[in-house]
Amino acid sequence: MHTDFYRFLRPIVALGLCLMAAACTQYSAFPDPTLSARDVQLLALAPQSLNRDLDPARARFRMPNPTNEKVPGTVVVDSDARFLYYIEEGGTALRYEISPGMEAHQWSGVAFVGRKVEWPSWTPGNTARQMVPSLPATVPGGPNNPLGARGIYLHDERGRDTEYRIHGTNEPEMIGMPVSLGCIRMHNIDAIDLYNRIKVGAKVVVR
Repeated sequence: MHTDFYRFLRPIVALGLCLMAAACTQYSAFPDPTLSARDVQLLALAPQSLNRDLDPARARFRMPNPTNEKVPGTVVVDSDARFLYYIEEGGTALRYEISPGMEAHQWSGVAFVGRKVEWPSWTPGNTARQMVPSLPATVPGGPNNPLGARGIYLHDERGRDTEYRIHGTNEPEMIGMPVSLGCIRMHNIDAIDLYNRIKVGAKVVVR
């Protein structure tokens, strides 16, 4: 009786494992970007992303495009899920974990990449100054700068700076939580990877 049961169960289990394997092959890791000597030096001094990719459900993957944006090079930010997707050709997207804005500072809409800067300086905006009046006029670029290793500056359709950025961070332990004033934070290595791929003028959809 038990033998017959296991004979019946074995092909079902095998089929289930095959289906699981097929699903897993749709999600594939991709390597970190090649770093310049300056990046290696400054990243070694920056706070480390010890929690990056520890949770497989939150890890960085190439996967089937889950958005309704089809144009390669487009970026889609899912603020609720806390993921950023870079759309590729062939129906795939690169998924990165992010930190969106705090609930009171989250926004949605369409923007465009106006410029890109390596190890950018940070000039606090009016909201940041109201919250922390003692902020300096400008924080020079470097390992402890809040914008981290890369800054991707978002402009509106008329080319005006929205004051929102996609950028690295000096607080990697906060990635995955809504903590910013509306900017999109990424692990520094992920910000470098996205910076290398995205073009000035690319469309950015924030939801």
